[in-house]
Amino acid sequence: MIKSWMVIGGVAFLVALGANLITPSDRKWFKRLQRPNWLTFEAAIPVIWTVIFICGAWSAYIVWESNPGTNTTWILMGLYLLLEIATIAYTPVMFRLRSLKAGTILGAIGFIIGVLLILIVLTISGWAALLLVPYLLWSPIGTYTTWQMTRLNPQDA
Repeated sequence: MIKSWMVIGGVAFLVALGANLITPSDRKWFKRLQRPNWLTFEAAIPVIWTVIFICGAWSAYIVWESNPGTNTTWILMGLYLLLEIATIAYTPVMFRLRSLKAGTILGAIGFIIGVLLILIVLTISGWAALLLVPYLLWSPIGTYTTWQMTRLNPQDA
């Protein structure tokens, strides 16, 4: 029998693969952009997002196990999936469109979905909600950074 954590982990992994939908020319575009002077932690960003996605998957697992198979649980799993898709879409969409504004908008959308999800999940499990806090803390930093980059690179906004 397939365990819930296997399904959640597998879906999270498959969605995360979507971040690889960028080409070398997309990367070149992004690398040439000016960044804020205070952005000294850029190398740590992949590690930070990995931890955040693990916390999100763990949160989803707790929610799933609290009420397996109910309509409410399936709806919540859909919200978790929507949040991951919005978050993962940030890079390939922004790179393909070569638009920092698109990245800023996707970041804001992800934050709004995250707030809604944490408010709903809080009624089910405090631990599951707590595991979403890293997303709510980090997402605005990424969105703000992208917004700042639009000001430094108006031709790529």
